Amino acid sequence: MTIRAATRKDLDTAVRELIYRSCLRLDEGDFPGWLELCAPDLRYTITAYSPEIRQEMTWLDHDRDGMEGLFKMLPKHNSDHSPLTRHASVYLVEVDEERGEAAAVTSVVVYRTALDGGATDLFAVGKYFDNINLEGETPLLAGRNVRLDTRELGIGSHFPL
Repeated sequence: MTIRAATRKDLDTAVRELIYRSCLRLDEGDFPGWLELCAPDLRYTITAYSPEIRQEMTWLDHDRDGMEGLFKMLPKHNSDHSPLTRHASVYLVEVDEERGEAAAVTSVVVYRTALDGGATDLFAVGKYFDNINLEGETPLLAGRNVRLDTRELGIGSHFPL
């Protein structure tokens, strides 16, 4: 079934599956697989509001090429390589069939399991604000703003959330 022939319920399900699949690919460290879920015009940001300085903060802002570069550099960074596990719950999917796009809001909680000892801690809490391209055969992630409540991630946190 093409996206154009899909029902509203099918589109909603396809968008939800895209979001969950994106979490699974990141959990697995499958960065090329994650990029396959993304549109050519992808824009990925991580933002937060700091009440301490009363300003918006942008921690990451990349297009698709920037994300590819980030993924290539990850092995060279001094990073905490403890695995991250994302727990996502899609709150809202709004489909605009005329424009061939959808918007979704997803709650996300990220856990980190230490390599030494195996203890699991809460790492980050926030929301995904996603824009999804519905023009092709399958939905593609065109934009994701990871809007964090958490503002302290520690040293060496270079991995996308």
